[in-house]
Amino acid sequence: MPDQPRFLQRREHQEIEISRGDSREATVEPLQLGKRVREIRLSQNLTLEEASKRTGLARSTLSKIENEQISPTFTAVQKLVQGLGIDIPQLFTQPRQSRSSGGRRDITRSGEGKPHPTPTYEHEMLADQLTNKRMIPYRTTVRARSFDEYGDWVRHNGEELLYVISGSIRFYTEFYEPIELHEGDSAYYDCEMGHALVSTSEEDAVILWVTA
Repeated sequence: MPDQPRFLQRREHQEIEISRGDSREATVEPLQLGKRVREIRLSQNLTLEEASKRTGLARSTLSKIENEQISPTFTAVQKLVQGLGIDIPQLFTQPRQSRSSGGRRDITRSGEGKPHPTPTYEHEMLADQLTNKRMIPYRTTVRARSFDEYGDWVRHNGEELLYVISGSIRFYTEFYEPIELHEGDSAYYDCEMGHALVSTSEEDAVILWVTA
C-alpha cells in the first residue's frame, strides 16, 4: 500500500491512529475500540438490533466493529456518538480498572425493574441503576406462542444463562433440536447462536435471563 500521511493523537496513554487516503474516507483505528463500543452498548442494555436503530448503522456493521473485524469510518464514529448519547473522548477512553470490587450495589424491588416490552417478550431490566455492568440481568415474561412470531433467529454478542421461574418454554437454538424446559430448569449458551423461546404452559412463562 502507498504511504499515507498520519496524525497521531494520545489520550490516557493510549494511541489513536487516524489514517487518511486520497480516495478513501478516513478511518479510526484505536486500541480495542470494538470492545469499548460493546461495553457502552451493553451498559445501556441495548441489543445489536436496538443499537442499530439508534445509530443508523447496520447490525452487521456494528457486529464487525465490536469484533474488531473492521475499523469504523469517521461517519460511523459520529453515528455511534450521536446514537449512543456519548462524546468522542468517552468512546476512545477505556474505563479505569479497579483492583478492588468497588463496593457497588443495586437493589431492584419486585415489579420495579425498568420495563422493556417487545412483540415476543416483556422484559424487566434489573439493577438498572448500575452502568458498565459485567452482566445484564433481566426478568422476562415470554409472550410468544410460536417460533413463527419471530420471523428470524435472535442473535447478539456474549453468553447467556436462562432460568425458568414459572411455567414452561420450548427453547429453540440454531444448531440443536428444540427442547422443553420447565420450572427450575436452566440453560447456558452462546448468544451469537440463533435462539428463541416460546411459552408452552397455559400461563405465559416467566424466566430470569443473565447476559454476560
